[in-house]
Amino acid sequence: MAFLIVSIFPKLFVIDMFFFIMGKILGVIGGGQLGMMLTEAASNMKSEISNVIVLDPTINCPASKVGAEQIVADFKDASAIKELAEKCDVITYEIESGDSQVLKSLEETCEINPSPETLETIQDKLIQKKFLTKNCIPVAEFREITSREELESKINEFGLPVLLKTRTGAYDGRGNFKISALDQVPEALQVFEGQSLMVEKFVDFKMEVSVIASRSTSGEIRTYPLVENIHKDNILNMTIAPARVNETISKNAEEIAHKTMEVLHGAGVFGIEMFVTINDQILINEIAPRVHNSGHHTLQSSKTSQFEQHLRAILGLELGSTELVHNTIMYNILGPKDFTGIYKPPSIDLENTFLKMYGKMESKPQRKIGHVNLVDKNNLGMENLLERVNILSDSIKIIPA
Repeated sequence: MAFLIVSIFPKLFVIDMFFFIMGKILGVIGGGQLGMMLTEAASNMKSEISNVIVLDPTINCPASKVGAEQIVADFKDASAIKELAEKCDVITYEIESGDSQVLKSLEETCEINPSPETLETIQDKLIQKKFLTKNCIPVAEFREITSREELESKINEFGLPVLLKTRTGAYDGRGNFKISALDQVPEALQVFEGQSLMVEKFVDFKMEVSVIASRSTSGEIRTYPLVENIHKDNILNMTIAPARVNETISKNAEEIAHKTMEVLHGAGVFGIEMFVTINDQILINEIAPRVHNSGHHTLQSSKTSQFEQHLRAILGLELGSTELVHNTIMYNILGPKDFTGIYKPPSIDLENTFLKMYGKMESKPQRKIGHVNLVDKNNLGMENLLERVNILSDSIKIIPA
């Protein structure tokens, strides 16, 4: 935007032209905790981002509580997505549920990163696995399933146990059914009745890990160090940064993540979930085309948080350093299994311990309502961090307000 100022003096005309570069308006499909932390990161990049608008079905969503404007609508609402595109310069997402076909039709209206084509590849787990296999990226054996006969045939081929998975719309293990005996087949098919399915050979892994990887619109790629993920009831319980593996495994995982980003061509931060097998091989489990729960440690552990990095990537800026400055453990705060309702937010006053609540008014069983980062600023070692986590996990209580 330019402003023309004319100053008149005797015998002299002075014309000054001032140029002001306005930051871009960012649109985010999803306004949960990831959208919230993206909004907070954007507030520190005011010369690049002037405003954030989120699309989310929950009135007064977490992102709106930290300054984002909100369009209240379903993630797949075509008219709402179009409204978002008309109001924004660039769109990204914190959830994979956006309609990739609608987004494709809007690419001339505004910039969309990661691209709708990348989103479409990742949304369907079968297409995702076929894409990775085609590009020689290691994954577990898998097959599409359209009938009971096909499933039983693949169980014969893979052996038990196997994982029956919905191809779309599930996360945190919700779309998985572990079949350990043939008599479970009818139950598994009934649970997922009417949904598109695939089956995977069960991976005998010794550790679940992930790499937070980023790719800018210019093609620059950076990966964060490999982290170790510990799950309970299929939901991430804690992330240990860095992973407790040898250098060979860590390097292999980061190289696989780098190659994945090369072939995907999507701009932004991606969470690449992996298995370390009993033979120390790396297999990709799933890819999330967005900032990721296992990257929350970067808020305090790293020179550049995953949220700032995502914004830098989709805006075409130079990517920040991914150096891990301090060993850190991220511990998720989940709603108790036996309680639903308004809760009293916990408080923590411990050195080098950083509590982040997500502003969700209601606790629900296993709902992610916050996290804690425990940072080893005094270089006391990972065992010390683990002891601190155990003490902390016993002290954090979610109770009715």
